[in-house]
Amino acid sequence: MKYIQCMHSSSQALLEVAGLSIAFGQNRAVDDISFHIGEGETLGLVGESGSGKSATSLAVLRLLPPTATVSGSLRFGSEDLLALPEESMRRHRGRSIAMIFQEPMTALNPVMPVGVQIAESVTAHHPDLSRHQIRERVLEAMHEVALPDPERRFRDYPHQFSGGQRQRILIAMAIVNRPRLLIADEPTTALDVTVQAQILALLNRLRRTHNLTMLFISHDLAVVSQVADRVAVMQLGHIVEQAPTAQIFHSPQHPYTRRLLASAPTMRTDRTQPLATLA
Repeated sequence: MKYIQCMHSSSQALLEVAGLSIAFGQNRAVDDISFHIGEGETLGLVGESGSGKSATSLAVLRLLPPTATVSGSLRFGSEDLLALPEESMRRHRGRSIAMIFQEPMTALNPVMPVGVQIAESVTAHHPDLSRHQIRERVLEAMHEVALPDPERRFRDYPHQFSGGQRQRILIAMAIVNRPRLLIADEPTTALDVTVQAQILALLNRLRRTHNLTMLFISHDLAVVSQVADRVAVMQLGHIVEQAPTAQIFHSPQHPYTRRLLASAPTMRTDRTQPLATLA
């Protein structure tokens, strides 16, 4: 499969993926992919469902099931994540590397207050903090993601919040320990367009405030265009094109990237013609 990359000068790489392959039995979900993300940069990883995007993100956190075979290199700073003992990897998860999952109602515990769930992330990595200090950190994170009246809603349950508010709770859980790398796996998929715009604006603000490095995963190119500095396009487990975001949208080089763009309607789309397909 032809691979196209535009060389782009960037800051020192915080995450460098080289030759990553993921297989489940005889089936390869990801096949020899490589990319990097510089400090403070956002890389958009896009492709249709089943292209290997989520498997890639789970590999970075080493959360794939035992049935998965993973090879290659995942360098985070000076460490190879695939070579770390599990205890060392556990210290990274939720602290230096955090993830926002795509479905809040399955990611959140329905029988536990949201403040307590966010606090668990703090307690796991900062056992020396007092209950008062932990609560203050949680409330600060809830304020940062613009949840209404955090002090009063600290003990409310997930079902008492709207879909957009539940996504903000997941973001609060992800940023409460000030991670260096934030992985956002389809964080706006289940939201309506208005709430989606609010979440994207929030992520952009948090990125600027905390100099976050972000891997943003989506099948929606319009969403990626609002948050990513560079885009990597995945097809059937391969990265077929990488380039700065503006170049991907204005001068795509790979046929799959062009079809992916043509399959999404815009204000200039000819409504008398069918949209392009990815077949």
